Amino acid sequence: VQLQASGGGLVQAGGSLRVSCQASVRAFNTYNMGWFRQAPGKEREFVAGIARNGGTYYTDSVKGRFTISRDNAKNTVYLQMNSLKPEDTAIYYCAADWRGTRPSDRWIQYAYWGQGTLVTVSS
Repeated sequence: VQLQASGGGLVQAGGSLRVSCQASVRAFNTYNMGWFRQAPGKEREFVAGIARNGGTYYTDSVKGRFTISRDNAKNTVYLQMNSLKPEDTAIYYCAADWRGTRPSDRWIQYAYWGQGTLVTVSS
């Protein structure tokens, strides 16, 4: 399984950005997908997850601002980020795992990871 993240960049506070993650895998629709982020000097943290059945989950700090979605026909998961804040600055990683009925908020539970894409929000 290979995951390719893209779409990061520099945006001003209050702006929007969409990051994508394309998976090279059979039966993408059987995987739970997650987005994590890691800021300099901080632990990797869960941002959002989407289950095989389309159920979505978010960490509290992004609820109402971020939306995770998936397109199984394109083997791609998206993270639409609106009302961005400087504290959203981080490398964003996508992750995939076939186990469980819902995406975990613990990074250690994921078997496959993308390379990360940098999101920088200027104040």
